[in-house]
Amino acid sequence: MSKSCQVLGTHASYGNSISHSHKATRRRFQANLQNKRYWVPSLGRHITLQVSAKGIKTIDRRGIDSVVAILRAQGTLKI
Repeated sequence: MSKSCQVLGTHASYGNSISHSHKATRRRFQANLQNKRYWVPSLGRHITLQVSAKGIKTIDRRGIDSVVAILRAQGTLKI
């Protein structure tokens, strides 16, 4: 599985590390991904999602049933 949020699609971005001498070297900024287990009442079971911290807040706002319905419509969540 790639390192991206299943809800928002957030993934690693690239930038520069700047040293004290101001020498720039390339680095990756990783997404804050968490494996989170949710109870989905409409399915009657748990699902595990790899979501970013912002994705967790999105699920809290919209509700897990709504997010799962969107993911299934997009075809990104196969249940």
